[in-house]
Amino acid sequence: MKLPRTSHTDQPWRIHEFTRDFQTEDVWSFHTPGAGPDDFPVMLAVMRTGGGFAKQTPPVRFLFAVRWKLGALLGWDKPKAGLGTRVQSLRDRLPRDLRETTDGSDSGGSPFAPVYELDNESVRELANRTVHTLMHLGWVPAGDGGHELRMAVLVKPNGRFGRLYMALIAPFRYLIVYPALTRQWERAWRDRALLLPEGADPQP
Repeated sequence: MKLPRTSHTDQPWRIHEFTRDFQTEDVWSFHTPGAGPDDFPVMLAVMRTGGGFAKQTPPVRFLFAVRWKLGALLGWDKPKAGLGTRVQSLRDRLPRDLRETTDGSDSGGSPFAPVYELDNESVRELANRTVHTLMHLGWVPAGDGGHELRMAVLVKPNGRFGRLYMALIAPFRYLIVYPALTRQWERAWRDRALLLPEGADPQP
């Protein structure tokens, strides 16, 4: 479910310390019935197991395939347009305590690189010729007395071209990608007993 930007900006996340030059583009919620305050690592684990990019629905996989093909043809995703070249990684802004929560290399098959991971929030990033994007996942109290997952997408578009790109892909995000993610991640939570056998360590 789409939420107002304040649903992210009003939370006491560490991410706010390092992203004043980013804008909050989208905020989305995912229902996790029965979740408790300490279940964020479990949610991340079932997302990695049952909610990865390789397991997206055919329409979403098609959209991403088209995007990567265009990127290859137009040079959007060349190394010189990415992290550490065109833009500085957000990891370079972090204090030592956050940098040490992940080494930044285990993407789990996702195009997003890990930035940091805490017991109630996780950040990944992606940069190319169009935009520098952050995906923030947070764990917050829900109206039913439990907890739920929130996803915020923060962006720094690359000039006028990047702003136009974000405007053009907005309908695809809202009508196809985010609803598909909602179904996939909420199903992964419901199936957590199957995805994480009893006694399994939820940490990556």
